[in-house]
Amino acid sequence: MADAAAKPKKGGLRPDFATLGGILLATAGIVGGLILEGGELSDITQVTAGLIVLGGTFGATLVNTPLSTFFGGLKALADVFFERTVTPNATIEEIIRYATRARKAGIVSLEDEVNQASDPFLVKALTLAVDGTDLQELRKMMELEIQQQEHHGEAAAKVFEVAGGYSPTIGIIGAVMGLIQVMKNLSDIDKVGHGIAVSFVATVYGVALANIFLLPAANKMKARVLQDAHMREMMLEGVTGIVEGLNPKLIRSKLEAYAPPKPEKPKKGALPVPETEAGD
Repeated sequence: MADAAAKPKKGGLRPDFATLGGILLATAGIVGGLILEGGELSDITQVTAGLIVLGGTFGATLVNTPLSTFFGGLKALADVFFERTVTPNATIEEIIRYATRARKAGIVSLEDEVNQASDPFLVKALTLAVDGTDLQELRKMMELEIQQQEHHGEAAAKVFEVAGGYSPTIGIIGAVMGLIQVMKNLSDIDKVGHGIAVSFVATVYGVALANIFLLPAANKMKARVLQDAHMREMMLEGVTGIVEGLNPKLIRSKLEAYAPPKPEKPKKGALPVPETEAGD
């Protein structure tokens, strides 16, 4: 039972409430503002405008982006709505457990455990270590993998960044197309007013799509890439310490530099020292 409880949990995913809440808040703010101004939801509900903006935006993005990269971006969209459940602190504890066992029974003793590691990167690094790979070669191989994963992640984020650049322009195209239809009905002033209002819905869609979803999604993906690279660098540092035979306490001290800082709790009864007294 003790061994089973010590097994590391495989990395899973959980909803990113920051993304979901942000989209809902932004949408609610815009729609709420419209209603408070006396407008109606039907004023900005235009299927044709949505078709123009979505079709034009992603069509232009396909022209700009290789197909494999485009589909890679769509696949990476999960990183916007979900985040990993494994934290740096949990990974540190896992590495320290491996380091403690390796120090007591040798690094080869980890052979039966490496495939149970919580992250594929850690599995590969530990496997190379157990197989007796030279330390410099191991570090070189794993650093190359970190760089390649960063490159793929940034390419995926670039897809949405590019789409966010095209979306407002496509919205303007939709508005101009709507105005062309308005010009055909200049004899009926009521239709002219309604047509102008409808024509600008495409612009709203284009600007909103870019600034509420596409560009924020690209930035969230870049943030995930940096987080993942940070975690992998920590894992590599831990495995390197295991190969070098360092004391687990020393390894922990090095890895804790990668963990997010803990907020300091103010001491009970402590009062802030005035600047004049502090200077004296």
